Amino acid sequence: MILGTYLGLFLAAFGAATLLPLQSEALLVGVLLKDPQAVLGLWLVATSGNVLGSQVNWWLGQRLERYKERRWFPVSPRHLERARVHYQRYGHWSLLLSWMPVIGDPLTLVAGIMGEPLKRFLLIVTLAKGARYAVLAWLTLGWIG
Repeated sequence: MILGTYLGLFLAAFGAATLLPLQSEALLVGVLLKDPQAVLGLWLVATSGNVLGSQVNWWLGQRLERYKERRWFPVSPRHLERARVHYQRYGHWSLLLSWMPVIGDPLTLVAGIMGEPLKRFLLIVTLAKGARYAVLAWLTLGWIG
C-alpha cells in the first residue's frame, strides 16, 4: 500500500469529521477491497484522522462561544441554548453518537462549547469512531470472503 493512499484516507477521514461535507467510508471500503491485508493500518489511519478532525471541532467550540453576540455568528442564541440543554441532559455519553452522520460533527462542536474535558472527549469519541470503522471493515471483508 502506498503512502499516498494512507495520506488520502487520513485527510478524507479528518475532513469528514469537521463541518465540511466530506465522506471517508466509501474510500475506506474501496481501499479495503483492493488490499484486505492492510485492514489494521487502514483502520488506524481512518480512526485517527476522524478523531483529530473531531478534536478540531471541539477546539473551535472552546473558542467560538465568546463570539455569540456578533452578527456573523453562525448559530442563533435559541439553537445554541437548545444544544446546551440537550448536551446537559445526555451528558458526555452523548458523544458515543459522534460517529453518526448529520448530528455527530455538531455534537463534537457543542462538546467544546460545553467545556467537555479533552481527555474524556478523546476517549469517548475514539471509541465511537473506531467502532464505526471497525464495523465497516468487518462488513466489507465479510462480503469478500
